[in-house]
Amino acid sequence: MGWSWVNVSDNAFIAVDDQQTVAFGQVLANAAVDGGIVFLHGDLGMGKTTLCRGVMQAFGHKGAVKSPTYTLVEPYEFQDKCVYHFDLYRLGDPEELEFLGIRDYLVEDALCLIEWPERGQGILPTADLEIFIELFEQGRRIKWSKNTQKGCMIADRIVNELKG
Repeated sequence: MGWSWVNVSDNAFIAVDDQQTVAFGQVLANAAVDGGIVFLHGDLGMGKTTLCRGVMQAFGHKGAVKSPTYTLVEPYEFQDKCVYHFDLYRLGDPEELEFLGIRDYLVEDALCLIEWPERGQGILPTADLEIFIELFEQGRRIKWSKNTQKGCMIADRIVNELKG
């Protein structure tokens, strides 16, 4: 696939369409082999769920991937990996995450994709990796920042695969 880079050192990628956003999600899945907590930032309609679809497809999911706006979390269990897709857009209070049993999902080798993480501030742990999606010309700019050692490893793998 022809990847469109803004600047490798800035950890940014331009997705010109939904197909490339899905492909970036697949790259993320390959990079997060040891699990991790990934925050997904971006306005409504920026492609956060589209990116999650790519992650699920990389693990072999064939069905639809919908944003769990009303259920708050959608679990996906694969042969050797659990992926939890959270959408906190409708979260009224961060304390609701405790009632949801958030700590049960945040296990070491699971991959947790969390849309609208700012709504869980104070309850959610530090993300390993944060992804920011914003409009850029005709497509989307996908940028990421790493917050932990695990996040550094994921980010390095993303860069290596996209450069590759």
